[in-house]
Amino acid sequence: MIKIGVVGCGYWGPNLIRVLAELRDAQLSAICDLSEDRLNYAKRMYPLVRLTSNYKELLSSKEIDAVVLATPPETHFPLAEEFLKARKHLLVEKPLALKSVECESLIETAKKSGVVLMSGHTFVYNAAVSKMKDYIDKGELGDVYYIYSSRLNLGKVRTTINALWNFAPHDISIILYLLGEDPVSVSAVGHSYLQPDLEDVVFMNLHFKTGVSANIHVSWLDPHKVRRMTVVGSKKMVVYDDVSPEAKITVYDKGIDKITDKERLKEVGTFGDFQLLLRTGDIHIPKINFVEPLKTECAHFVDCIKNGKKPITDGYAGLQVVRILENAQESMRKGGVPVSIERGQLSQR
Repeated sequence: MIKIGVVGCGYWGPNLIRVLAELRDAQLSAICDLSEDRLNYAKRMYPLVRLTSNYKELLSSKEIDAVVLATPPETHFPLAEEFLKARKHLLVEKPLALKSVECESLIETAKKSGVVLMSGHTFVYNAAVSKMKDYIDKGELGDVYYIYSSRLNLGKVRTTINALWNFAPHDISIILYLLGEDPVSVSAVGHSYLQPDLEDVVFMNLHFKTGVSANIHVSWLDPHKVRRMTVVGSKKMVVYDDVSPEAKITVYDKGIDKITDKERLKEVGTFGDFQLLLRTGDIHIPKINFVEPLKTECAHFVDCIKNGKKPITDGYAGLQVVRILENAQESMRKGGVPVSIERGQLSQR
């Protein structure tokens, strides 16, 4: 039985705590938060779980095997470093850290300590996202041309990080998972309407060596709640709509066919080198056996600890997301010019 402590019971922490308390192969052993109100909430919900306002109690506890870190992003690196040095397996909510050099340090520390380091990119564990990747890997979409996504809401506005760092990690992690490759450059433009120098809306473009491009639009200042991603392939196109209660995935059997066969060209009345023909087919909504992504993610964390597996969203995955965010931020400072993404030794997968 893996005994787990959670640090942070604020915005996202309660969801993690609920899921961890339900896992069969894990035991929720401790909850830590600085707020007395949040600890009182935890006491009402989980009266048998140890509560503390001092995270160092989890550091020194021999009864705690692993820690889930759900604190503000600016605290991720210093807290994660301490827990890894104390040989605690660690799941860190996104982003893994606020600097790529910090992510690299955490990866090295985890290696030296012999523990699992996992990045909390929950949407990668969504069954609909897994279905999309299956379509891509099996070639059912053909060659992927481009991807575009929108993550919009009129909701909680952050005061310490912008919409890029708050929302974009989700879409970046999904795109990297789907394509299985890292981008070579990124460009981004952002606009600050509510707070000076803190972008509320960002438009970002990722460019890959294979020619695939991806566009990401994020905003916490929008009248609609949108979590949608479209993958356009040479054979088919697929739309992932996380907000839809029924059609999480919609597959469109349509596209443009390039005819080069001379006999076929004669049939369509063309005697040139090729002809582009619009192809329309069926629209398919596959059945998704949906399991709460957060539950799948936490169960995967426990399984990696028990069986010595490498997490799907390991430290390297977290590093590359942060590296992209850093370069996107630089591009915004430079007015949207493309910035090359350097791949350091630790980013090699």
